[in-house]
Amino acid sequence: MSPHSVIRSARRLVVKVGSSSLTGVDGGIDVARLVALSNALARRHLDGTQVVLVSSGAIAAGLHPLELASRPHDLATQQAAASVGQGALLAAYTHAFGLHHITVGQVLLTADDMTRRTHYANARRTLDRLLDLGVLPIVNENDTVATSEIRFGDNDRLAALVAHLIDADALVLLSDVDALYDAPPHRPGARRIPIVRGPQDLAGVEVGGSGSKVGTGGMATKLEAARIATAAGVVTVVTAADRVLSVLAGEDVGTVFLPVGVRGRSRRLWLEHATTARGRLIVDDGAVAALVHRKKSLLPAGITSVEGTFHDGDPVDVCRPDGTPLARGLVNYSSSELPALLGRSTRELARDLGPEYEREVIHRDDLVLL
Repeated sequence: MSPHSVIRSARRLVVKVGSSSLTGVDGGIDVARLVALSNALARRHLDGTQVVLVSSGAIAAGLHPLELASRPHDLATQQAAASVGQGALLAAYTHAFGLHHITVGQVLLTADDMTRRTHYANARRTLDRLLDLGVLPIVNENDTVATSEIRFGDNDRLAALVAHLIDADALVLLSDVDALYDAPPHRPGARRIPIVRGPQDLAGVEVGGSGSKVGTGGMATKLEAARIATAAGVVTVVTAADRVLSVLAGEDVGTVFLPVGVRGRSRRLWLEHATTARGRLIVDDGAVAALVHRKKSLLPAGITSVEGTFHDGDPVDVCRPDGTPLARGLVNYSSSELPALLGRSTRELARDLGPEYEREVIHRDDLVLL
């Protein structure tokens, strides 16, 4: 089976579209573009494929109603624009898919939500149930409440994590660039890279940033998304939004990234890629050996120092004695209470402070080696 035919035969598919592919020259939502995308996905949905759409555009959709000339830079105004625009964007999708008698459902996610074990399970269960009911979920980052510390950062990464979360067969990243090139596409002689089999195929490739006034992503974010998705065993394609029909038909367009990992759900991939560390725990060599070789949880006895300000349940980096990051995990103590526990055994802590202190600083199930 060719890489492109995997897209054509996928039974569960995640498609991401960027703001630049949904907006017109004035920066607002271009209804014709949105309808064209919806028509293409509706056809695939009606053919029996379970489709999840990860759509940017909420902030862009809020620019006109708020009389903003371009995407705001401050977080509060971005959140206000997202609040106004999210409803308008969903209404447009509801109408477009409704013409095909397809029901859509809105799913708004934050990175902070998805690191918590129960929230992760809830998101997976909700998306699975929506798909089983024949609903086409429309996912976006919850820009209205997300802060700079708890953002996915761009919907490319979010789409890759959603593809992993629902165990999708394939991920399609749509933007205003038709493929990955070995040099900036506008440069004479730049050549399309049709297939990426691994990191070695990206050696020497020049990647720029976002070229849009309304988007946050660029080719660099798509490469990161492809790295996350392919590590989870998901075939990934990057191409232009106006080629969506071609890519869904399995034609040789865009750039295909082949899986380098095995499919299967693991919350630890979310923990590694969807979180930003709020602090650092420096551990001794004994703790390093316990974490790496014996696959143990992190206990207070192996921690030598605490850096940063964090709360119970926040993600933190676990670092070797020289300060290099070793792992990331969800901590069971705040930065204010943890220093008094360092170097002491859990049995000793339980005896002196009470049985609630006989617990790991980071449980193995909430820890991923980097």
